[in-house]
Amino acid sequence: MTTTRAPRARRTARGEPGPVNWGEYAAAVHRWELITSRAAPYPTQPGRHGRPVLAPPFVEWLMGLPPGWVTAGHLELPRTAQLRALGNGVVPQQAARALRHLLDDLTHLHRPPCQPPVSPPQRDKRSRASRPSRVDSGLTHPPGTAQATPAARTRRSAPRTRR
Repeated sequence: MTTTRAPRARRTARGEPGPVNWGEYAAAVHRWELITSRAAPYPTQPGRHGRPVLAPPFVEWLMGLPPGWVTAGHLELPRTAQLRALGNGVVPQQAARALRHLLDDLTHLHRPPCQPPVSPPQRDKRSRASRPSRVDSGLTHPPGTAQATPAARTRRSAPRTRR
């Protein structure tokens, strides 16, 4: 007479965790184990009704947090609160990457503008394009931009009347 084994869900509920078959994720799990210098915790734990549920220590490990960051016994958090805290948390490696990217952007914004060349460029006397722009009341206008005439300034400042 042969005995049949209970389904996996029942075996894990009885506290008989078997080896985890990570399947296609085995390489990624092994790589993360090497990076974190910790073995992967068992991904499930027995739930209230004997069915396996997600284990908070596994989520904590996936996020790269130190052991007990959320799951420490002295915190006395129920499993649902632990998962909620982990779900609302930030992966430290991703936060560090975002801050590095932000700081690089800020550093780029605060660099001094390009300095003009030390020696003035040689001007072609036949071309007007290389001539410096005119200076009007201390403001320089880039070449190719129109400068308002005094008559145009007066027209703009005068009150408009309907005809």
